[in-house]
Amino acid sequence: MKKLGVVITDGVGFRNFILSDFLKEAEKAFDEVVILSCLPKEVYSNFVTNSKIIELEVFEEKFPTWFFRKAKEVAHLKLHQKNNFGIQDSLRINNSKLKTSRGYATRFIFKLTAVLHSEKWMQRYNSWQQRSFENNSITVGYKTILEKEKFDLLFFTHQRPPFIAPLVYQAEQLKIKAASFIFSWDNLASKGRMAANFDYYLVWSDLMKAELQQFYTSVKKENIEVVGTPQFEPYVLERYQVAKEDFIAQFDLDTSLKTICFSCGDSSTSKNDELYIETIAKAILNQQIEKVNFIVRTSPAEDPIRFASFVERFPFIKWNYPRWTLSRKEHQEAWSQRIPSVEDVKDLRSILEFSDLNINMLSTMSLDFIQFDKPVINTVFGNIENGLYDDQRFLNYAHIVNVVNSKATKIVRNQEELVIAINHYLKNPNLDSENRTQLLKLQITKPLPETGKRIAQTLLRWT
Repeated sequence: MKKLGVVITDGVGFRNFILSDFLKEAEKAFDEVVILSCLPKEVYSNFVTNSKIIELEVFEEKFPTWFFRKAKEVAHLKLHQKNNFGIQDSLRINNSKLKTSRGYATRFIFKLTAVLHSEKWMQRYNSWQQRSFENNSITVGYKTILEKEKFDLLFFTHQRPPFIAPLVYQAEQLKIKAASFIFSWDNLASKGRMAANFDYYLVWSDLMKAELQQFYTSVKKENIEVVGTPQFEPYVLERYQVAKEDFIAQFDLDTSLKTICFSCGDSSTSKNDELYIETIAKAILNQQIEKVNFIVRTSPAEDPIRFASFVERFPFIKWNYPRWTLSRKEHQEAWSQRIPSVEDVKDLRSILEFSDLNINMLSTMSLDFIQFDKPVINTVFGNIENGLYDDQRFLNYAHIVNVVNSKATKIVRNQEELVIAINHYLKNPNLDSENRTQLLKLQITKPLPETGKRIAQTLLRWT
């Protein structure tokens, strides 16, 4: 008898591991699968029939836990900041000038880790963080669950959320092996420390495997498996396909025109999206580019209220508001409680397949569109001199440097470059196609078909 526990931390994890084929394949591979959910239990009602679901109590950090987690994270950034702009930028963002207990503590941590930031010290901070869970009533409840379920392996679908650390701690205490999936393409080369140590790691690519060994030197290469990512698996699953005529009808498009999609980031990192949408809309009105259908897909991580005025100003824009519902408001990371619908996966897949061109500010959506060999333009108008939000700095992040060097997308720094790039790609959609193919091979080593099966079989091997 082999029993798997699957920890779903957020709405994106729900999409990746519930709406893909992973769960179906895990239920075939294991005698029993139990979902340990950081989301409300009811969100699974239409999707999970054979696996048990246990809703975890929401864990909130107390000061001691926060302090040692923060020390571990800042130490990680300090250790790896040399010649890594993304980590240097994360280090800058992590600092604080607040006159609060955590503000003062953060500044102390920065001084402490200026000296004590070796891998050994990070393991000490991690150990102290883990000890802070010992007498917490919620983590004691986690222990009761693990003792009762007797898992052969606990699989974490995301390695970073701080609220998974107490569950990892209890698994360590009970000698239950833990595996984690590296969540996104930028998580290793430009982000802080993982929430905890795991026994095994699943990664997207050979590149990500190398990054994991670079930034986590204690991880043995035999405990890392390259599996691809279920994030894109729905694009090769028949149940999410939409006929082109249905796509056209849904968005009320002119069949005689090509279609441009601008995909937004969230307001914390993609602050210039309004400028980019306005620039494209005015270029259409001024006939600087040919007449096209223009779809804007907003970020599923937030309410699209910031674009409300654009609906009236540019009535020809077709809006795709991701059909994600907020399942729980009272949570330390409210965005994580947004749950995608099957309808939204179909919407997104149809936009990817039937649009002729995508424009975005250096988001993962570039990879989504490239899965369908669609040309992509990345807009970065802002820098420290022109007064706009400085999104050009992201060009120095390691994962984006790979994009720039691949020449798989057009990087545009002003309105003129954007208009030129749009016209080039509308006339020559196959331009840079081979570069797009090579970027996908770099970022996602394994093919999309059977990604869920590949992950399930790897987890079974580790039990």
